[in-house]
Amino acid sequence: METLKAVLPYAQITLSLLLIIGIVLQNRGASLGGAFGGDNFASTFYKRRGAEKFLFQATVVVAVLFVVAAALGFFI
Repeated sequence: METLKAVLPYAQITLSLLLIIGIVLQNRGASLGGAFGGDNFASTFYKRRGAEKFLFQATVVVAVLFVVAAALGFFI
């Protein structure tokens, strides 16, 4: 239990950095109009493929692991 207490902050820092990197790398170059629904035609038929799909799924996994690590921090 003491080992987990010692390692948990470093795991949270590492996961947070990986999460930030994953989110920043997902920038598709969408314009400001796309954020408010002005770019409906390009986003309607968009599908993730290849490396972009892997990056999206990896970001989701890292986010879930970060939430689990944060929850463990409360219970320990």
